[in-house]
Amino acid sequence: DQESEDDLSASRTSLERQSPHRGNTTVHVCWHRNTSVSMIDFSIAVENQLSGNLLRKFKNSNGWQKLWVVFTNFCMFFYKSHQDNHPLASLPLLGYSLTIPSESENIHKDYVFKLHFKSHVYYFRAESEYTFER
Repeated sequence: DQESEDDLSASRTSLERQSPHRGNTTVHVCWHRNTSVSMIDFSIAVENQLSGNLLRKFKNSNGWQKLWVVFTNFCMFFYKSHQDNHPLASLPLLGYSLTIPSESENIHKDYVFKLHFKSHVYYFRAESEYTFER
């Protein structure tokens, strides 16, 4: 199926309106990372949005910061609490790999996952197995 130019521009416009950070729109991230997203993947992404608490590991420390996280449009948005109106930060996930930390990374906690892209590495910990699986 070929998509018309009108369909593509309508998708871009709707996507850009949904994200408060213009630099992190899917179109912007695709362009910078030299990648693309199929309309099927985009449709699935818009229908599957998650939110909840995650713990983020600080670099070079054993500390963890509890954040309210919203996952939508291939991006994670981080808030201090679920009541905040504006995110503290956002992380576009296109191009990132999701793995479990290896034993050599010395993270001895349950429900930890690792997001990495080139030299960028982030560790997150869920508070339950249910949240971890989601």
